[in-house]
Amino acid sequence: MASCSSLLSEDQFLCSICLDVFTDPVTTPCGHNFCKTCITKYWDNSDLCQCPMCKMTFDKRPDLYVNTFISEMAAQFRKSEPLKATISPDLRATKPEVSCDICTGTKVKALKSCLVCLASYCETHLEPHQRVAAFKKHKLIDPVENLEDRMCQKHERPLELFCRTDQTCVCRFCTEKDHETHDTVPLEEECEERKTQMKKTEGDMQQMIQERLEKVQEIKLSVETSKRDAKREISDSVQVFTVLVRSIERSQAELIEVIEENQKAAEKQAEGLIQDLEQEITELKRRSTELEQLSHTEDHLHLLQSFPSLSTPPHTKDWSEISVHSGLSVGAVRTAVSQLEETLNKEMEKLPEVKLERIQQYAVDVTLDPDTAHRKLILSEDGKQVRHGDIKQDLPDNPERFDFWVNVLGKQGFSSGRFYYEVQVEGKSKWDLGVVRESINRKGEITLSPKNGCWIVILRNDQMYIATDPPLLFSLRQKPQKVGVFVDYEEGLVSFYDVEARSHIYSFTGCTFTQKLYPVFSPCKNDGGKNSAPLIITPVTH
Repeated sequence: MASCSSLLSEDQFLCSICLDVFTDPVTTPCGHNFCKTCITKYWDNSDLCQCPMCKMTFDKRPDLYVNTFISEMAAQFRKSEPLKATISPDLRATKPEVSCDICTGTKVKALKSCLVCLASYCETHLEPHQRVAAFKKHKLIDPVENLEDRMCQKHERPLELFCRTDQTCVCRFCTEKDHETHDTVPLEEECEERKTQMKKTEGDMQQMIQERLEKVQEIKLSVETSKRDAKREISDSVQVFTVLVRSIERSQAELIEVIEENQKAAEKQAEGLIQDLEQEITELKRRSTELEQLSHTEDHLHLLQSFPSLSTPPHTKDWSEISVHSGLSVGAVRTAVSQLEETLNKEMEKLPEVKLERIQQYAVDVTLDPDTAHRKLILSEDGKQVRHGDIKQDLPDNPERFDFWVNVLGKQGFSSGRFYYEVQVEGKSKWDLGVVRESINRKGEITLSPKNGCWIVILRNDQMYIATDPPLLFSLRQKPQKVGVFVDYEEGLVSFYDVEARSHIYSFTGCTFTQKLYPVFSPCKNDGGKNSAPLIITPVTH
């Protein structure tokens, strides 16, 4: 059996916050994994409870439980890769081993370095500095190389101070002349301040790393969305052109068949006319022969008696107006082309931008129902706008009103047919839109999914989600400014469109509706004014 390390890469066991192998890994409701300590500290230091990866915001901090499967896999990975570290080996800080300057022969590892003696000592030779009173006053530090670099080249004294004015290390004698009026502090004090700056810089870098990891995910999602869109467009175009090609081939075959039938009819007509003409020619030839013979007779009586009957031409048709035609006119070709045009139009209607124009004819006038609005929602007088107001209003807690999910329903319900409406979402970073069934739970928290009677799309910080269980991330090329919602009750279809881009966002298909459906609107919390713009139901313009 293949080992864990041979099947899975190290990246799959790294927490995206600390960039180390998981310790007590937990899974958030959106499906991402972090160390329990890391995600807890992240939320403790943030005003919002959201996922660091996908930015999905949670109304309350979810309960976190250790994912035992990932924990066991991470533990196996540590065992199988004991020499690996999350930081590249060339980035690890390594301390050089310093040898004792007093030892002769085999050098022993130094325990301390003395800034006064400018020498490093092992445990044995360090003993005088711990026993002799004069040596006890010396400055001992962890062993370092090149101790002469820690001495002032001018005064041959230890560099114990830092001049903030000149940004350089100095000795105490330097402060009596060259740096007399300068701002100098002990090295320890300056180091503590620099460490604070370094900690802040490290935090900024970690934030930059996190932002770039998120951008990588965003780009990957964008590529996947682009692939999905391209695949869908190719499928749509292939379907349209396949139908057109078949229609053209069918029309061509039908036209050829008509032409051939008309030609056969013309040939049959021509055969009949030729037969009549040949009969007349035979009769005329016979009469002409009799006249020729009569003209040479010497029997005068016979000539005079026969002439009257021969002088009158036999009965024949007037062939001057008779002609043979196939019967195919330009009108037949025009009819075939018209049928093709009709087929083309029907197929074009299946394309999103054309289909949007068609479904806009089912526009309905939607007005918000104040009796269903959460008490923190503020509705306009005309019932066309809704925004979040932070403070709960003194409103009756009637059965229709939502008390957890900050949303409001439309007054109009639909139990058949098709309907369409448009909502302006410009300036918002969060919103929910769609339709819900009449019996949707109005009290307490619910999971937004078709199973629970919700057919909704969700925007959270430029990321689009489909309300399924769990939510499906659906990245878009651009954030919509106006969303169109179309429902075909009998067809079991709920579709969402980017009105300005004239493009399709997503469709719930194969749905089974048994109750009235109501438009639903949630402007979400205003996040201290960051998401204060209202949702606006706008008139539909074709």
